[in-house]
Amino acid sequence: MNKNSGNQQLKQMLNKVPEVTLFFWIIKILCTTVGETAADFLNSNLHLGLTGTSLVMGALLVVALIFQFKTKKYIPSIYWLAVVLLSVVGTLITDNLTDNFGVSLVTTTVIFTIALAISFAAWYMCEKTLSIHSIVTTKREAFYWLAILFTFALGTASGDLIAEHFHLGYLVSAFLFMGVIVVVTIAKYRFRLNAILSFWIVYILTRPLGASIGDYLSQARADGGLSLGTTATSIIFLVAILSLVVYLTVMKRIKAADITNLEME
Repeated sequence: MNKNSGNQQLKQMLNKVPEVTLFFWIIKILCTTVGETAADFLNSNLHLGLTGTSLVMGALLVVALIFQFKTKKYIPSIYWLAVVLLSVVGTLITDNLTDNFGVSLVTTTVIFTIALAISFAAWYMCEKTLSIHSIVTTKREAFYWLAILFTFALGTASGDLIAEHFHLGYLVSAFLFMGVIVVVTIAKYRFRLNAILSFWIVYILTRPLGASIGDYLSQARADGGLSLGTTATSIIFLVAILSLVVYLTVMKRIKAADITNLEME
């Protein structure tokens, strides 16, 4: 082995992204729901305002990402904490543009669509792949998290656009996004739609799906919701996320222990 190939291997790490299973999608939707309701809760109940809330959550996100980048493998608790915080920050970015700067939901949807497309283009030009199964370098991980941020911001803008601007309501919007996800899933397994393309389409759509679910549960009945409030909704979904992450962490350790025992036999 030459020196250059050795250095290249040292720069690589274990894949930093979890397997795309049913658990992955369940936790992802739960995270997006929390992103919507937690942002509303922090903004309204703690009286920090959009700017103050954005600064606090942005700082927490930076800390979480520092820990995430320092790890050399997928650690469920750190990874999903980063996803939750990205969901909140992505929501706040869109809310700041629409509420503080008066940018329309149509415009923010277009802006974040373009931003996401540019991030994917730059990622592919540099790495020749957009697969999440190859997040084995710091550069690829940076592209990955940047794309995730834009998916959350885009999902918030497009979800609010359809539910509020077009007056379809939160429940109808949730079923609409769910229907599109089902169509994409069928296209992948029945008509062999590209796996990477189908993954990112569904990943983007789960954001407005989760946001619509969160708004439907938390908003007042007069606004088309169930009036559970942002506090109760956030707690319910955070507990669900924590339970699933703990379960996955325990199962990961049991699996690692079984592999170690097999190798010792």
